[in-house]
Amino acid sequence: MNEKHTIINLDEAKKLKEKYPTPFYIYDENGIRKQAEEFISAFSWNEGFREYFAVKATPNPAVLKILKSCGCGVDCSSLTELMMAKALGFEGDDIMFSSNETADAEFALAAQLGAIINLDDITHIDALEKAAFIPERLCLRYNPGGDFEIAGEIMGRPSDAKYGMTKKQLFEAARILKQKGVKRFGLHAFLASNTRGNDYWPALSLLLMETAAEVEDKCGVKVEFVNLSGGLGVPYRPSEDKCDIAEIGKRIEKNAASIFKKYGRRYKIFTESGRFMLAPYGQLVSEVIRFKHTYKEYAGLDACAANLMRPAMYGAYHHITVLGKENKKADRKYDVVGSLCENNDKFAVDRMLPELEEGDIVVLHDAGAHGFSMGYNYNGKLRSAEILKKSDGTYELIRRAETPTDYFATLDIYPEFACFKR
Repeated sequence: MNEKHTIINLDEAKKLKEKYPTPFYIYDENGIRKQAEEFISAFSWNEGFREYFAVKATPNPAVLKILKSCGCGVDCSSLTELMMAKALGFEGDDIMFSSNETADAEFALAAQLGAIINLDDITHIDALEKAAFIPERLCLRYNPGGDFEIAGEIMGRPSDAKYGMTKKQLFEAARILKQKGVKRFGLHAFLASNTRGNDYWPALSLLLMETAAEVEDKCGVKVEFVNLSGGLGVPYRPSEDKCDIAEIGKRIEKNAASIFKKYGRRYKIFTESGRFMLAPYGQLVSEVIRFKHTYKEYAGLDACAANLMRPAMYGAYHHITVLGKENKKADRKYDVVGSLCENNDKFAVDRMLPELEEGDIVVLHDAGAHGFSMGYNYNGKLRSAEILKKSDGTYELIRRAETPTDYFATLDIYPEFACFKR
């Protein structure tokens, strides 16, 4: 069981709402720091371990600064993420650049920053050389194909994924890059998403370390690290259990010992966790503003799928707490919806909640990763503010809400919209 707690209570939400109208995101600094500390501690046995937080999950400078102070690097996948990393003082080994269908400008900036570049495809060797240069250290992304199974359960289908190279391409790429002067290699793979339980990373670590040893032996190169990427899930439902990162670390340590015994090789372990690191420590706060009584009971929020896309896109579950009614019986069934002109704009379907009233403030849990970052402007909806609950209990605005001026900013080429200029 995973008991759900809100970052703020009803009184705190009301006070914040006076200054920052709902909907807004709120993040818990204490929770983020504790999670990072436990995560890094689980791999303290591995000399050179580094967590590269996936910027795509929560691209907010305040969050990245917190994680930087905890010893994390950043995993970037685009030009603007690299620009954000640079602005925040990340450089060199602080940055892992893992992208696909990569533009020349992205390769150029990654090389300029001295980032560890993770090549998704063998054809990217020529692309990188044309756009920038071939550095002495590169990472290669591996796709083993087929199904990725653990104890008979299919965890993912690499053969259906657009990411990574085949083993044959991996060997060929290593040989080509060796001739081009690369002296240190890394190996990367992402084979499953949002996995629960403690089996995924240990199984992947063994696969990657075995493959790394094979690449070294067949290609005559030095593999320095293996990157497990992300993929660890979180318990979105109260009935689900959290991954035990300490246990996962111990099992990977055991795998590393077996690889050393078999091959005499030691590898640094890198990770790129986003969801596991941040999802539980960010929540979307919204107000009930409308009801509809037709074939179902609908409770309408001032948030919509443009603020939290996962339920509409994946049918994902996000637990809902009604502030001030935590101890009331959940005896009413609602579809909790937003205002988009899309029928999938539903945060919950047939969800049992306490009786709702207009003005009730609700919290959607586990939205700290791939929540705000997946927002969009469909129907002219504006992205919300982001607020940090700091370690001392105070609150800080870490991103202001969008305004109509922001929405119309790229239309300033038309005189009709000049009135919206700042």
